[in-house]
Amino acid sequence: MNEVRAISIFARAAALGNLRKAAVDTGISPQAASHAVMQLEKSLGVRLFHRTTRKLSLTEEGEQLLQGVGPALTMLSAALDDARRSKEEVAGPLRVSAPAALGRTVLWPSILEFAALYPEVQLDVRFDDHFTDLISDRADVGFRGGSPPSEGAIARRLLPIQLVVCASPAYLERYGVPKTIDELDAHRCTGYRRANTGKQAPWEFLIGSEIVYREVAASLRANDIDAETDAVVAGLAIGQLGSFSAVSHVRAGRLVPLLTQHMTERESIYIYYRHRTEQPLRVRTFIDFMVARLADNSDFFLKASELRTAPGAKRAR
Repeated sequence: MNEVRAISIFARAAALGNLRKAAVDTGISPQAASHAVMQLEKSLGVRLFHRTTRKLSLTEEGEQLLQGVGPALTMLSAALDDARRSKEEVAGPLRVSAPAALGRTVLWPSILEFAALYPEVQLDVRFDDHFTDLISDRADVGFRGGSPPSEGAIARRLLPIQLVVCASPAYLERYGVPKTIDELDAHRCTGYRRANTGKQAPWEFLIGSEIVYREVAASLRANDIDAETDAVVAGLAIGQLGSFSAVSHVRAGRLVPLLTQHMTERESIYIYYRHRTEQPLRVRTFIDFMVARLADNSDFFLKASELRTAPGAKRAR
């Protein structure tokens, strides 16, 4: 016996004074309603109604039960209404997980725009460069740079990640332009220390059809991508930066892309989430909003024409 359902039918029958009306009100047959109430009475070992051919009236035990379950049924009904409204209204809590490396430059402006458009959504955004998943983060939507998330989530590619070797005009004027990968050994370079391992990430280059990794001696390293970018813009060293960090500086003339014929583009930025049919409207709306703002947005990667005109772009190694 489904006790919650039986108690709900009992309460409606008590309110309407008629079991048939209670059956119509709850969308079941009169026989099913009658059976549910009789099963409830049998389970409790008491009669809940005085029955006549015309009406029902509560016994003393029925009155006590109705008074006891009334507040709980009211709370249950309100909770169910809230759940239904979450499918219809862009409102309620929304938890987002993303790497800090993507936060300030790529995601945050669009997230703030979404928050302004939908003030009834309570955003809870967690930026963390350690690899996580929706379950461990208790998140509704996640973002990731690199490879797509593992099984258990739907992943949609938003943007390519180009790894761009670049330097400031002031650095190049002082130290010269490296024309080959090997010439980087004679230059000051930055390094990025990965959050998961604490190790410095190797630089990677496309040589022919293969991706080759090189350990670069760093004169300055950081575990924060924005800090590394600031160091390169300041003219302290050459860096290999993600396109989402470098592109605005390149277009403003603060950075110059180098060795672009060896630039790799093997990874991407993804948005990931559970099945859309399981999501309330606020989550689906956020996903659609972020996809519309970011998918293939050239504000975050260099176009082919920009790469062709970079210093030494057509030179062989």
